[in-house]
Amino acid sequence: MSDFSSENKTNINSTYLLAFFYKWRITIVVVMLLAAISSAGVALMIPEKFKSTVVLFPAPSVSISKSLMSQNSSPQSDLLQFGQEDDMERMLQVLNSEEIRNRIVSKYKLEEHYGIEKDNKFRRTLLRQEYDGNIQFKKTEYMSVKIEVLDAVPEMASNIANDIAALFDSTMTRMKHERALDAFNIIKNEYGKFQREIQIKEDSLRILMQLGVNNYESQADRLSEALGKAIVEGKTAAATELGQKVKILSTYGTAYMSLRDNLYRMREQSNLLKEKYDQAKVDAEQNLPEKFVVDRAFPAEKKSYPVRWIIVAVATIASLIITLLAIALLENLKKIQQTIKE
Repeated sequence: MSDFSSENKTNINSTYLLAFFYKWRITIVVVMLLAAISSAGVALMIPEKFKSTVVLFPAPSVSISKSLMSQNSSPQSDLLQFGQEDDMERMLQVLNSEEIRNRIVSKYKLEEHYGIEKDNKFRRTLLRQEYDGNIQFKKTEYMSVKIEVLDAVPEMASNIANDIAALFDSTMTRMKHERALDAFNIIKNEYGKFQREIQIKEDSLRILMQLGVNNYESQADRLSEALGKAIVEGKTAAATELGQKVKILSTYGTAYMSLRDNLYRMREQSNLLKEKYDQAKVDAEQNLPEKFVVDRAFPAEKKSYPVRWIIVAVATIASLIITLLAIALLENLKKIQQTIKE
């Protein structure tokens, strides 16, 4: 009995729905047609846009000199490796920078291209909205970055995408070059100061050598032996001459040894400083690409936006739902009014 009752209710509901749609069929069809026609008109009015895409892998953020010149370079300093997640995040930050945005806006006159009036007090805000809406940077699951550019002109979309990729290199190079140049100037000044100190000590040592102090230890032994022999043999003149040499050696020997030892240590330090100087010079003067380009942008042959059939379909379905809800509400109101009258 219960099964029969539920089946009976289902049949009644189906019949009621059929009757409902049949009663309001003209209204429903007219509304759907109007919605389809109006949404199609609106969709046709939306400007077509073409999408161009560039895919980049970040290069590792490592020192050129340490990777190419250092004997103790780590595996992380390999210039041929792709960058890690930090490098990808850094790439996204630079791509979104004001420097790149302003250069693209200026080169392609985007304010005029997007139809923003110069006397509009909100023109910067409107320009930023248009830029962010048409130019987007996305991370991919493969640790790469995708640059997507939408524009009504296919060639402009591809040119902007490729230029942004190129500007990433120049922007990163500028930032790194400024820091590397500061470091190079510091080490250059230190190295120059060190070389001048070495030159002063070498000049002082040269004066001592001109006075006859060439190798204190061996000279002291030889002169002492020769002086003793001359005295024993009674060679007064030779002994006097040797005595003068011994006097000079004893007077300047300590200074000679101090200068010699200092120069030895300073030359060792100078070699280390020279290595750092060479490395800093390479970092300041040489540039390497900051990215690996997987796919370059090209002018699209088919539009990417808008997808007009989706706009029409969504608008038509939405109008159908709203119409059905409105009709159901209207019929319920009628029933309520009849109940009140009765």
